[in-house]
Amino acid sequence: MSFFQRLLLPLGLSLSLTAVDAAVIRQNSDLRSLLSDPARQWSDATTISYPGSSEFTGATERWTIFDPPTYTAAISPGTEEDVIKLVNLARSNDIPFLATGGRHGYTTTIGDLHDGLAIDLSNLNSYSIDSDAGTLTAGAGVRVNTIMDPVYEAGYFLQTGTAYCPGLIGVTLGGGIGRFTGLYGLMIDALVSVRIVTANGTLIEASESSNSDLFWGIRGAGANFGIITEATFQLNPVPNGGNIFTSDLIFPANMTNEFFQAVESYNNVFPAEMAGIVIMSWDDTSNSTVLLTNWIYVGSEDDARSALAPILNLSPPYLTTQMVTANKLINSTFNNFAAAICTEGVIRDIHSTNLKNHNATTWQSTFEQVADFFESHPGARSGAVQYELYPNQAMNAVSSDATAWPWRDAIGYFQTAFSWDQGDDATASASATFAQELMSEVVETSGYSDVTIFVNYANGDEKQENIYGADKLPRLAQLKRTYDPSEMFSWNNGIPTQYP
Repeated sequence: MSFFQRLLLPLGLSLSLTAVDAAVIRQNSDLRSLLSDPARQWSDATTISYPGSSEFTGATERWTIFDPPTYTAAISPGTEEDVIKLVNLARSNDIPFLATGGRHGYTTTIGDLHDGLAIDLSNLNSYSIDSDAGTLTAGAGVRVNTIMDPVYEAGYFLQTGTAYCPGLIGVTLGGGIGRFTGLYGLMIDALVSVRIVTANGTLIEASESSNSDLFWGIRGAGANFGIITEATFQLNPVPNGGNIFTSDLIFPANMTNEFFQAVESYNNVFPAEMAGIVIMSWDDTSNSTVLLTNWIYVGSEDDARSALAPILNLSPPYLTTQMVTANKLINSTFNNFAAAICTEGVIRDIHSTNLKNHNATTWQSTFEQVADFFESHPGARSGAVQYELYPNQAMNAVSSDATAWPWRDAIGYFQTAFSWDQGDDATASASATFAQELMSEVVETSGYSDVTIFVNYANGDEKQENIYGADKLPRLAQLKRTYDPSEMFSWNNGIPTQYP
């Protein structure tokens, strides 16, 4: 259904398909005219593209193509001034739009955007490091991998997620979880300030000392209030002289129960220096489901081996260990497994829930069900089920009231990421049902009474309370009324302007 069709239905109006299509064509024509109007005086660095061109594909291609938005045109602004012009243009002409950096967001709510305008922020890709202040300032188009080496070479480190390809700011806005939340907290905890274009077309700064109310909301619900063109982060000194112990292990099905028992033994004693990622996936070589897991420890190799002994001593058939520099950690995991994770243009349907408890019985049951599912649904074998174990000492040390992030007591994140070939409706349906079944089982021993979701992991079918927290929503709704009363920035798990 097009944007115009959805607009007319609530009004009780009806148009023939031909008339609706004509309305969309007029909208498309009007948008082209608006964008190409010489009076706009776009900068030379700004480019405009339309469907059918390679430029349009480059400006709109997504990491997942499951339930994607559709666009009439794309514009890649080259300056903050052009972003301001775009917001004013969209507001004045009721143009629905979505602004993106790395286009790695996968909530299905953005799929409600049809016949809109894509605002591609990739041209805003400059960054700078202030070595004296220990800060990084990055534009909206900067991706995680871009800053890893320069930050390290300057003698610093920034906690990030576990993939190199997403946009740095986009990863941050939902909270920014990762393997260093035990030592350094969330990425929003490193955020010093942002420059943001709000719904009224004004560029403002938000920080603890300037528009602090907005800064509170941005840290955990940042996609709801405007287009952030630039962000400044406080960097950390390089940890452990820059060296991190990392280990990759693969467990066959007959060893997974022992592994999950070892993981459960870390409940309440998980070191801040340690973190793990567990992936249940199909292995074509053995023609079976296996468990891939990576563990890191920020410290000496002796300390790492001591802390990780319950896992390393299991001695699975595949086990490698090495010391890597902090800037190479992401790409070192399973010989750059991240490259496969970062492949764009693939169907990925993702569901998730937070954890504050590790339960071996649940994880073993989950593994066995995933193995059975992959066995009986070959079309789903390119998908995976993931379990992230991240300590929360530094994250939980920050007051719950300090930011909009609601889940500072989480120590893990469970995620189903199912994939199938275009047109394989049977696998799509089976995957959706199975994901919900797994979620229900995992929540029972998660330590939470209901589903709780890191907003960047949200599927889009959850209740807002499960994403933003019922205690945060009244203040977030008030901020939404102030900064985006017409809900221009609501395609990405939008916050209401009234709550309750």
